[in-house]
Amino acid sequence: MPTKAYAAQNATSPVAPFSIERREPREKDVVIEISHCGVCHSDLHQVRNEWQNSIYPMVPGHEIVGKVTRVGAKVTKLAVGDTAGVGCLIDSCGECASCKAGLEQYCAGFVGTYNAYEKGTKDIAQGGYSERIVVDEAFALKVSPKLDLARVAPLLCAGITTYSPLRHWKVDKGQRVGVVGLGGLGHMGVKFARAFGAEVVVFTTSPSDALTLGAHEVVISKDTAAMTAQAGRFDDVLDTVSAPHDYNALVSLLKRDGALTLVGAPPTPAQIFGFGLIMQRRSVAGSLIGGIAETQEMLDFCAKHEIMSDVEVIPVTKVNESYERMLKGDVKYRFVIDIATLRA
Repeated sequence: MPTKAYAAQNATSPVAPFSIERREPREKDVVIEISHCGVCHSDLHQVRNEWQNSIYPMVPGHEIVGKVTRVGAKVTKLAVGDTAGVGCLIDSCGECASCKAGLEQYCAGFVGTYNAYEKGTKDIAQGGYSERIVVDEAFALKVSPKLDLARVAPLLCAGITTYSPLRHWKVDKGQRVGVVGLGGLGHMGVKFARAFGAEVVVFTTSPSDALTLGAHEVVISKDTAAMTAQAGRFDDVLDTVSAPHDYNALVSLLKRDGALTLVGAPPTPAQIFGFGLIMQRRSVAGSLIGGIAETQEMLDFCAKHEIMSDVEVIPVTKVNESYERMLKGDVKYRFVIDIATLRA
């Protein structure tokens, strides 16, 4: 199926109009006509080959929502007319321990929604800056049509990236949780931790409106006295920052047996002093999105509690501008492309 899209041709080219070919649906495939696609910071990294693994031409986008328009003969999960989403992965081996545990994101055969090759082929997987996507029903997700789809789209990456570690560490009522950074990931971390009943403190380098998102307190991380006053008070700290920063200052915030979980990925290694961990049996961990079952759980939780991302909707023609604004932190808190502007 000829499909309009926006693609990067190399690491220095802008994302620009392009035509791709989507496959005809196989017996377990669904075709989703995309209504909105979020703009993730990883789109920028991949488009510009900052992780040194980019495949061109590249159609970015893995925060995808829309309507199902066609289904294969053996599809049972979704029907024509359903609202559906696609997140960061479209395939996995299905046989390893991670897949069997519902943790497909940790499968060695994980196939990304874009910047990857379709399993067993040399066909490049292309993402959501496009009119439609064709995906195996096992990797499609049900979305409540009652929610604002523009605000749902970022849940497919920013949402599950923060929901999964908070669930893994069993964040609940009575706990004190720190969220470091207040961007696309951080603002969702605040919303989820608050919804789980925790007391939420945001650590940021500049004053913010975190209180309006549900945070109980905001601490300026550059203020040494303010950071010292918070030492040893947190059950969990969720670090969403991708720029280099001092992990030791965050470790010191933790109670005994507390965990610092990294979901941001700074480009350079960082030193962590062992005694900060040893003396209070603290942990430093990392987390990558969630499996399909957990992502569906997250979407259902969001529908029940009316939790969505705060977004700025843009036409597809503004996507390159959105990258530059992201680099400046000039967005609250996620850009989302209105794909109708691609079809115009």
